[in-house]
Amino acid sequence: MNKINPRPVVLAAFILAAGIFRMATASTHSSLSSFTPLGAMALFGGFYYSDKWKAYLLPLLTLWITDIFLNRYLFLGYWTIFYQGAAWVYGSFAFMVFIGQQMKVVSVRNIAIACVAAAVSHWLITDFGVWLWGCTGTSEDIPYTKDFSGLIDCYRMAFPSMRNLLIGNFVFSAIFFGSFELMQKRFPQLSPAE
Repeated sequence: MNKINPRPVVLAAFILAAGIFRMATASTHSSLSSFTPLGAMALFGGFYYSDKWKAYLLPLLTLWITDIFLNRYLFLGYWTIFYQGAAWVYGSFAFMVFIGQQMKVVSVRNIAIACVAAAVSHWLITDFGVWLWGCTGTSEDIPYTKDFSGLIDCYRMAFPSMRNLLIGNFVFSAIFFGSFELMQKRFPQLSPAE
């Protein structure tokens, strides 16, 4: 009789916990609105899932499902499958998974580099999209001039969010990676199959 491998279940539980935390702490008017576990979730999934499709699917699916509910009940007030600018956001999170896949071993140095790379790439990718297309397509969007000065203004305005994402990456990566590494030591069946 085949035994169930607990590793994928525990990894999925970490990713699910990130989604639940995001839903529970989301706010439209918080100075820590971008302080979420989502960047750490993407890095974590990228590093620990040996199946590349799971590494991308589970974090992006978690982001998508939480987006649907948060857009309905907190941000937009109506149901939408994808919002304007979603391609930029999801592309940046897919890139964060890729960054996680590039780490060869868990170390403070590797995780710190990955956290910075994830936050900066998210900032550059998503806010390029905001500059190019606007954020929501509503009259509440800040109109940026379509020149280099407008792009710099857009990045400058989004810097506090990037900083909060970076702090979230550090805090939640320490929790996710640290907890899972300790769990693997305590429960060897969580270690990857040879």
